[in-house]
Amino acid sequence: MLRKTLLASAVAVAAIALAACGGGGSSTTAQAAPTVNYTAASALPTATPIKHVVVIYQENVSFDHYFATYPNAANLAGEPAFTATAGTPAVNNLVSANLLSNNPNFTNTANGADATEPYRLDRTQANTADQNHAYTAEQQAYDNGKADLFPLYTGKGTTGGVGAFGTKGQVMGYFDGNTVTALWNYAQHFAMSDNAYTDTYGPSTPGALEVVSGQTNGMQIVATSKQPFTMSTYSYYVNDGQGGDTMINDVDPGHDTCSSTIDQVMMTGKNIGDLLNAKNISWGGFMGGFNLQTVNANGTTGCKRSTYSPAVGSTVTDYIQHHNWFQYFASTANPTHARPSAVAAIGHTLETDGKTVDPANHEYGMQDFFATVKAGNFPAVSYLKAPAYEDGHAGYSDPLDEQAFVTKVVNFLQQQPQWKDTAVIVTWDDSDGWYDHAFANTTNPSFDSQADQLNGAGVCGKAGSTPLNGVNGKPVNGRCGPGTRIPFLVISPWAKANYVSNTPISQASVVKFIEDNWLGGQRLGGGSFDATTGSINDMFNFTGTAGANTPLYLDPAYGTALNAAPVLVKQTSVTAAKS
Repeated sequence: MLRKTLLASAVAVAAIALAACGGGGSSTTAQAAPTVNYTAASALPTATPIKHVVVIYQENVSFDHYFATYPNAANLAGEPAFTATAGTPAVNNLVSANLLSNNPNFTNTANGADATEPYRLDRTQANTADQNHAYTAEQQAYDNGKADLFPLYTGKGTTGGVGAFGTKGQVMGYFDGNTVTALWNYAQHFAMSDNAYTDTYGPSTPGALEVVSGQTNGMQIVATSKQPFTMSTYSYYVNDGQGGDTMINDVDPGHDTCSSTIDQVMMTGKNIGDLLNAKNISWGGFMGGFNLQTVNANGTTGCKRSTYSPAVGSTVTDYIQHHNWFQYFASTANPTHARPSAVAAIGHTLETDGKTVDPANHEYGMQDFFATVKAGNFPAVSYLKAPAYEDGHAGYSDPLDEQAFVTKVVNFLQQQPQWKDTAVIVTWDDSDGWYDHAFANTTNPSFDSQADQLNGAGVCGKAGSTPLNGVNGKPVNGRCGPGTRIPFLVISPWAKANYVSNTPISQASVVKFIEDNWLGGQRLGGGSFDATTGSINDMFNFTGTAGANTPLYLDPAYGTALNAAPVLVKQTSVTAAKS
């Protein structure tokens, strides 16, 4: 029988109505409360002082796109000012690499009329085009490591603006600390990496899988309109060379009630949720728009819930199913978006007579995260995905809306009693194809004759080398990486202050940290990148006067420092909340 060390809030589980966490009728709330079996996160043994990790997983940003000139901003009139702290360390960016001018994407004539130098985007240009960030296109842009064909292969333009904004040269644009002000301030006060990469080339769904499983092999088709990828026919998968399939591009999770009926897949490997469940450690995936019972202020509900963004100038659907990490695994899926039986159930396994009965299966709406933390039921591991308009994905979101979400979460957490042993990781699922000059030498090659094009037709990596094993223990194609460089920040009392880590890491490093901290270094197996990726521990200080890094409260609109902690807005019923 599982241990029954209960949080105070869980003792009163029968008194907490399902409606308090956003849905359900009286018939549900009248049922007898199930037994709660878990150990409070604060009481779990951990390898570090961290008892709670919160992963804010944003969308589609390369490192240079946000940090090209860090820590020096233009500080033009009318924009939030940013002045770096003395002694701020240098980072590997366009300034230190001397690539703001005479850039190979400008001098390579193959880019044609779209060839351009990197250029600054200001706050009025926050709404940009979504660049081409497919598995093959990103390899072609890196062109044998020369990183000189971004306009040709990944560039897309948006009408209007200045500079190359209206051409495919827009892919060379970058924001500075006058627009992504909050992220620059977090980097100043806490720690970041300038050597973090996607595990493989490609877009959001592979990135979503990497950060929870370190694996894109073992894909099983539920419904499809596609054949394997060819240069003339776009697809989301390739044959792995061992009788199976590897995902390389976006596709919806199988059986999700919001998924396309045409193309759906599931994954056969394990994810970090499986390992946490086996050890009865609390965790959850919290997604904007996932609670289909919520009614937004504009009257939208269900899979079509939406929010208007003035920055983007359009209404954006809140829930994007192909971003939902845990929906791709039968063991951790909640395909009907069923609601948790109680706030105290969030993050936990509930049992009656030895049977799991809580319908949410660790998958929740974003508002459930705030509700459960406020109730004192803070999971050990939380993955957060903003409602789409705030996730930073170019084309339907932007850095200003993204900043509002990130600061809301961090400001909230810094005011909780558990902040003393919490770490927030802010990172991204892919680069969106935005230019980044830093090329990582390929450590996992792939030789699909169509999809792999980094080092020539059918080659990604050193010819003659052997790919890593897939889920069935044999070398597989379709996982070429590392892919593109992404930002990666650690915000915590235990984070080193104003620190830039150069340790090579990847999306699977998040999985590795969780495994090392709570699971004694247990690995997922099946060829997961958790076994080979780097550690993020360099961004922490777990010795001496550690744990003393003070909170930093930021203005959600401008990203600038506040003089005092903001007043937390009391949330209304989750059924009226946006996320």
